[in-house]
Amino acid sequence: MDNTAQNVGVNISYPSFNNGANTTPTTPLGGPGSANGDSLKDIIPDVKKPKAVELSPEESNLAEPTVEQDNRDDNFLIPQESKGDVVNDKKEEVNLSVPETDDLPEENIGTNVVGKSKMTQLLEHTIEKGASDLHISVGYPPIIRVDGKLQEISDQIIDPVEAEELILSLITDNKKELLEVNREIDFAYSHQAKYAGRFRVNAFYSMKSLSAAFRLIPTRVRTIEELKLPQLYHQFTQLKQGMILVTGPTGHGKSTTLAAMIEDINRTRFAHIVTIEDPIEYLFEGKKSLIDQREMGQDTHSWPIALKSAMRQDPDVILVGEMRDYETISAAITLAETGHLVFATLHTNNAAQSIDRMIDVFPEVQQAQIRAQLSNILEAVVAQRLIPLDHGGRMAVAEILIVNPAVKNLIREAKTHQVDNVIRTSSDVGMISLERSLVHLVREGVINIKTAQEFAVYPEEVARLLKS
Repeated sequence: MDNTAQNVGVNISYPSFNNGANTTPTTPLGGPGSANGDSLKDIIPDVKKPKAVELSPEESNLAEPTVEQDNRDDNFLIPQESKGDVVNDKKEEVNLSVPETDDLPEENIGTNVVGKSKMTQLLEHTIEKGASDLHISVGYPPIIRVDGKLQEISDQIIDPVEAEELILSLITDNKKELLEVNREIDFAYSHQAKYAGRFRVNAFYSMKSLSAAFRLIPTRVRTIEELKLPQLYHQFTQLKQGMILVTGPTGHGKSTTLAAMIEDINRTRFAHIVTIEDPIEYLFEGKKSLIDQREMGQDTHSWPIALKSAMRQDPDVILVGEMRDYETISAAITLAETGHLVFATLHTNNAAQSIDRMIDVFPEVQQAQIRAQLSNILEAVVAQRLIPLDHGGRMAVAEILIVNPAVKNLIREAKTHQVDNVIRTSSDVGMISLERSLVHLVREGVINIKTAQEFAVYPEEVARLLKS
């Protein structure tokens, strides 16, 4: 276990999406400092219908379609460490052809072809630049997030009409009705034009105008080894029952880590895996396991119903995309108690806070019972952060709590405030605090002290560890 203790949190690596290409933008396209002053109109001009060209019989017999061989590495969507690359000053050539709707899944086919053409180029720009997110908001140009930092990709402001044209081109008619009624909607979109990619989309109204946030999801599920996650995670996937929590802020790699653990089960044993997500993010291909993926709103109507139904579906492993409320947490605890291995996420900062959050959603009269249940089912809590590196790219570090007998007693006796001390003194069994993980990166020279303290839950602990 000594080796694990030394490596936990340091080797967790999520490289940037750019596949080593020289594409990380440092100056907004068309913005101040751009060599050519390109605007969104230059990048996405109006689509004009090409004129038909008649060929003679001899010419038509000689005409052969030309297929450009795509030699891109199939890992181009997998984060690679950024090397601080810069955008080439030359004007970028953009394919303006309208994507063939036959190549898109039926649920993704919208009605606005021109809007889809412009949206296609924005999505492909997001993929090509290695961005994790794309934002379409009225009053701003299109904005992407690369290595955790927002970057404008044009100087042209999006107006309400254009925003609707872009976003609604990806939404089916039935979901447009839901959007109109609920004023927000989550869905997944598979982009299969020049560059393939899958996006988790949240479309919503802001100041009566339509906006959307697109999260890029890699098309291939990465393994624990490929992501350089701690080998300790293999032990989590071999459990037969209990609950594993992966926590942290939005956009800090929780889904990627969970997918890697589910894939480890898929590759190593014959189990029935049921996932309940909103929407489905990573698409799994059955290897040794039988996998059923259910999407909220499409395959089921509510989290409580889906979780209760899961008990009748003979699962061995259950992935809960997010535990949001009393009903979801209660159902997930019941599933773990009844002999299933449950993976779930929470938006919390550290292990102790995750335990308190699960308990606090219950009425006070039930909390003692919930503490007893949690102490029996909880196996581990991973609190994760993606940290920007000094040389570019991001690396994930984690606080890891293993629920041993000492931690079980603290949960039962309502002394979760002492969990942090247990983590700090239990490195011999694989536990590690977030602050110690950050200090390892500082000593390796990949981040500075300011960054470590910025992402630490207890910044003063970083300073103390660096002095010791």
